[in-house]
Amino acid sequence: MASCAVHGGCVSDYIAVTVSAICFILLVSRLLLPFVLHKLPCAKRSGFWIPVIQVFASFNLVLSIVMSVNFLKFEKRHWWQSCYVWAVWIEAPLGFGLLLSCRISQAFQLYYIFVKRCLPPIRSYVFLPLILLPWIAGAAFIHITKPLNYRCHMGAQWIIPSVSLHTTYVAILVAFTCAIRHIEFRFDELRDLWQGILVSASAIGVWAVAYILNEIHDDISWLQVASRFVLLVTTSILVLAFFSISSSQPLLSQISLRKREPLVFESMGQALGIPESGLLVQREKACVVDPNEPLDKLLLNKRFRHSFMAFADSCLAGESVHFFEEVHELGKIPVDDPVRRIYMARHIIDKYIIAGAAMEVNISHRTRQDILTTSNLAQPNLFNDALTELTHLMKTNLARDYWSSMFFMKFKEEASMRSGANELEQMRSWNYSPRLSSVHGADDPFHQEQEPFAVDSGCILKTTMMNQDS
Repeated sequence: MASCAVHGGCVSDYIAVTVSAICFILLVSRLLLPFVLHKLPCAKRSGFWIPVIQVFASFNLVLSIVMSVNFLKFEKRHWWQSCYVWAVWIEAPLGFGLLLSCRISQAFQLYYIFVKRCLPPIRSYVFLPLILLPWIAGAAFIHITKPLNYRCHMGAQWIIPSVSLHTTYVAILVAFTCAIRHIEFRFDELRDLWQGILVSASAIGVWAVAYILNEIHDDISWLQVASRFVLLVTTSILVLAFFSISSSQPLLSQISLRKREPLVFESMGQALGIPESGLLVQREKACVVDPNEPLDKLLLNKRFRHSFMAFADSCLAGESVHFFEEVHELGKIPVDDPVRRIYMARHIIDKYIIAGAAMEVNISHRTRQDILTTSNLAQPNLFNDALTELTHLMKTNLARDYWSSMFFMKFKEEASMRSGANELEQMRSWNYSPRLSSVHGADDPFHQEQEPFAVDSGCILKTTMMNQDS
């Protein structure tokens, strides 16, 4: 026990390493399974990279504890095995500091989008390195002063500065979370932030207790082994609990990880509860399409829009029609519901407006900048200029070819079939049973009196009694 307590390699050490490996595998699977099982497109923006960075930071944090607290028995012969590499640089700036900074970056975005109702003034790839600078400065200072001993332990005088840096970042996260606590989020973002605060605070407490026990009672072998076991296992579990993808990608949080189960929501409109979002009503009345009518008016009909969208997709130019549909869905959300409007507007901006988006639309630079620099994401006319430009492009590039395409022929055929089916259904719904006449007295063109009477089987019959002279 005394030997493995100092040099590592105890049975409990290997158990702790196994538990941490399992937690990390579960962490990676939670990130990748939605994309692997459901073949989802990978949008390489902050909504994707921040969760990836969180997984990277989690791996660094767990691995740095394994390497710096002597869980594995090996000789430190190379520079990369040094305590200053793992306990200072990997564990602090690239581990816990990076993990907490990612969560602060998410809270910063939520604050500006839902409270300020505008896009953040600083991009995530700029904000994240800036907020990480104090950790880098602290690691550089420790590396220069070199206060670590051969067991990667610092003196008691370093406990307060180290804990203070950790708690400062937790306090920043608490401040942003309190600023958005009144927002009625649809995808549990606020719950995830409070969960992150609880987990990070718990991690700091466990780390402080284990650190103090290792520093003060380093002569007690069983306490050394037990404290580092609890430290690694608790950190691995807390890191797994800390990670949540919903704050960055709301739709992914609603996706089942079972391959046999379908997607809960296929579009943001459905996730937000917009009426008839993306659905075609089977008994929808057939419409008569006149090619001479304005295209933007024709696109208001859902069946025509989907037919036109299929044609545009076959021409590899469907972004404009998809954009029109999502903006149309946005228009269904009441103006007095700014939270849902902001969700939908942010989704449209990320998918269609931002340069390099998955379905970036071809609009002018001025229109794009007006949308990206808007002061109110919930305003009703946010995408009006973009719609005008894209409608003109669709008229020029797609409409003429659509009228002579097989997609329009199929649309007309289906419309005529629905029209015939509706007429047949209407005829079947007619009631041929006799009814009481609603014409009485002088209004009756035959000037005859009518007396209804009832017969068996509950049916009401109409009879006319002729007045005869006695």
